[in-house]
Amino acid sequence: MTILKIDDKNEIYYEFVAPKDNGFTFVFVNALTGNVSAWNGVIGQEVIAQGNGYLTYNFRGQEKSKFNANLSLDTEIIVSDLCLLINTIKIRNIVLVGLSIGGLYATLALEKGVKSLGLVLINTLRKNNLRLNWINETMVNVARFGGTSLLMDFNMPVIASPRFLEQMKPNALNPNNYIGLEETSGIFKLMQGSLSANWDVDWSKINIPVLIMTGHHDKVFRVPSDIDDIVNTINNTKRVELPDCGHLIPTEKPKEFADYINKFVNNLA
Repeated sequence: MTILKIDDKNEIYYEFVAPKDNGFTFVFVNALTGNVSAWNGVIGQEVIAQGNGYLTYNFRGQEKSKFNANLSLDTEIIVSDLCLLINTIKIRNIVLVGLSIGGLYATLALEKGVKSLGLVLINTLRKNNLRLNWINETMVNVARFGGTSLLMDFNMPVIASPRFLEQMKPNALNPNNYIGLEETSGIFKLMQGSLSANWDVDWSKINIPVLIMTGHHDKVFRVPSDIDDIVNTINNTKRVELPDCGHLIPTEKPKEFADYINKFVNNLA
């Protein structure tokens, strides 16, 4: 188990595999309720097979990473931790990859000076408006009263493909699992801290190639006209549309996802 110790109360769990020769290093940035298991299985294997490497880690508040209970796990802390990890490990040939709000965190790391050769945004792009704020605050409230089990059951029909729903169904919809999160718990503090995120990003400032991946079964965050508007402000983009996939593309189709990101960096080379 590899740990970056910040101080006695704060640590970041991470897994790092260096690339071969001139290969690239994918830096995977989780969604709020994610963890390293989203990346270190099939995706990690496929990346390594192509001579590339990867860094995957858990935010403070996620599994195996420690946090000071007095801290607010807000956007500034998450992005600063990402920069700290990259600088400490001294990663080369970086390509940042973010799922959902993880894509926003990756983009903000660029603003803090992280040198990345490319950026992959997975169901990230959205506009800051009343609809988005309503959704985000409601998710925090659902987690407060029913925990992540209720949150997942609540969201899955509108963010996942029918095939993925079938896989999830045997372990879903059990009211006995609906246990509210303590407000001092890591995931709750991350969710609450995410409300500090500013989605009014100046996307036009991104000056590296960007791969934008969108799953059409994501009926919560995917607003096609909003995505089109944002994409039109970014200088160098490649879009991948997945009509048979939802919000969690790396989990729903890991092999296909790995193929896309490997091809993306091959074009960078």
